[in-house]
Amino acid sequence: MNSTPPFRRIAETLRRDILSGTLEPGARLLSENELAERHETTRSTVRKAIALLRSEGLVVSEQGRGAFVRPRPHLKMVLTGSNWRTHRASGMSNFNAEAASQGKAATQHLLAVEETAAPVEIAERLGITLNAPVIVRRRLFVVDGEPMQFCDGYYPVDLFRETAVAEARRVRGGVHALIEDPEGPIRRRVTTFVEDLDVRLPIPSESETLSIPEGVPVVRVLRTAYDTNGEALEVLDSLVPTDRFAFRYVIDVP
Repeated sequence: MNSTPPFRRIAETLRRDILSGTLEPGARLLSENELAERHETTRSTVRKAIALLRSEGLVVSEQGRGAFVRPRPHLKMVLTGSNWRTHRASGMSNFNAEAASQGKAATQHLLAVEETAAPVEIAERLGITLNAPVIVRRRLFVVDGEPMQFCDGYYPVDLFRETAVAEARRVRGGVHALIEDPEGPIRRRVTTFVEDLDVRLPIPSESETLSIPEGVPVVRVLRTAYDTNGEALEVLDSLVPTDRFAFRYVIDVP
């Protein structure tokens, strides 16, 4: 006799169909009544099965419409040196150019620009003392009208205080354009990025602002940009819902 609870058996059947592709991303699951009839059980048992799949991030529920297989990521971020350099030459920021190359419209909303004490993780990456002053630019990235990620950019004040980075306005072409401008105030060349990724579940305020469905984790990405001398110029602290992005890293091994 099968001792597995009925809701888990239903969840396993649906999970198998989702992972195999029988139920494609965006497909609507059968209604609770239909699933209950098919599995000869009750609606409450079906609800428990769907709640389990939702907690695993496999399905999302919409009030009055039902449950759907979680869509695949909307945007693929490709990180290679040549790819980044090509986007830089376009005069667009890397994020906007990557979205445009996939037929999507990206906008960046500048939420705040302020001078603050460097948190420990930022100070370590910038090679400055804890609580040393840094400039932080807080942004919300939106693609096709949907909030996609938060991104806080941190910059050492000794390099950036007297530049457009410290001003509450958009920087033409992005901060990297200013950094590499041969006639600009920084005049450095970006040569290396180091990324640290941490996966966790979002806190309620993040779920609300970024419209993150239940069971969908977020990735915190700390990207540090270095110049030709190995000096850290920038740390980007991004919060990315995993249902909206796919990341590809190309690593050249000498």
